[in-house]
Amino acid sequence: MTDKAVRIRPILAYAALAVLLAAGAAQSAAGFKETRAAVQSDTQTAEQAFADAPDGVDPMVTGPVSTAFKQRQVTANCETAVWPNIPMVCYPD
Repeated sequence: MTDKAVRIRPILAYAALAVLLAAGAAQSAAGFKETRAAVQSDTQTAEQAFADAPDGVDPMVTGPVSTAFKQRQVTANCETAVWPNIPMVCYPD
């Protein structure tokens, strides 16, 4: 009887380790999918952000802005953007 118990213990230990590793991998994969979904849902278009303006919102800024913001607008070609395809980087935070 003790010979059988001695043989089964390592098998049970490896099986338990395999189950723990599989559970950890599944939890990690689930967390990764949730993170991607949150990032995608955080992306908002100008049309969604300004839904109460059906004719669109001009990204013209009339107040003081930083040089970095102006550079972002130039990089995103905000001057030539047409509603509703205006990147959100064209609007100040």
